[in-house]
Amino acid sequence: MKDWWQATFPNGRQTLIITDAKGYPVEISYGEKGKGKPLILLHGMGSWSYNWRHSVTELSKYFRVICFDAKGFGFSEKPLSRREHNGHQVIEFQRIIQALCDEPAVIVAESLGGLVALALAQENPQLIGQLVVVNVPVFAKRLPHWAMGLLAQTPLEIIQTIDSLRLAYFFAPLLREIMAIERRGVLFDPSILTKEDVYWITYPFIEFPGTLVKVAEELQIAAREIENWQADKPNMLTKIQNKLSIIKCPTLVLWGDQDSWFPATHGEKLHQHIPNSKLKILSNCYHDASTGASKELNAAILEFLRDGNTVLRSLDS
Repeated sequence: MKDWWQATFPNGRQTLIITDAKGYPVEISYGEKGKGKPLILLHGMGSWSYNWRHSVTELSKYFRVICFDAKGFGFSEKPLSRREHNGHQVIEFQRIIQALCDEPAVIVAESLGGLVALALAQENPQLIGQLVVVNVPVFAKRLPHWAMGLLAQTPLEIIQTIDSLRLAYFFAPLLREIMAIERRGVLFDPSILTKEDVYWITYPFIEFPGTLVKVAEELQIAAREIENWQADKPNMLTKIQNKLSIIKCPTLVLWGDQDSWFPATHGEKLHQHIPNSKLKILSNCYHDASTGASKELNAAILEFLRDGNTVLRSLDS
């Protein structure tokens, strides 16, 4: 099977070194396609750049599209010797933008990536020109899936042992089948998920030890955040919610009309809290919008960006 990075990006998979939130160097994998204003695609929990496979080519007609795997996900480095603290994703995202962009970027971010992008827009607004967020867990009251809850409650030492024994590799067919069932569960039309999709979605879990550990660690951070929010203890989630009104960049909130993880009412609420925002509900769309509603999502992104971009309007005419 042809390497997805090579098939998608002119220069294939590239890497850069950033300093992570604890000051350690970490290698980040990314790809880019197109020219012009930078547009960065940010994936969600447990995913990687492949989730944007239906958007890269379409958006790169107008922008320099950059896809990257966040630390611990996909093909990026997975440091196992140190534990993360909440908020590290925001710091590392900031450093990736600064390393790759010499002007404010368009940010398109899905699910947990959207939460990271909202925090960055509050803390470093000069880095973002326009913002698009999709199905964001900004008002989540619980982890949306039983498997997430299980990983969040399992000691990381146990998961690390499972990972180090390469059990995912030895039981790859079973893992692919399980993950295919789960991923189809967040799609309005499950049949669009191909065998090739399943192969690449599961690839990091099967081929790269440490992937499952990092996903579990992020889920444990998320679970603590939600618990602290509900207990009225200090947490980053409340901080993001309370500062939504200070986000000044033009923002588009996209939401699946049938997202069973985070309902569309959350999108309406988010839109109401961000002054310079627009809301579009994606029809026949569950949680995985970048896969399940890619055509409508891409069109909504381009329409939103076209409104304030004369170059884009002229190219489209």
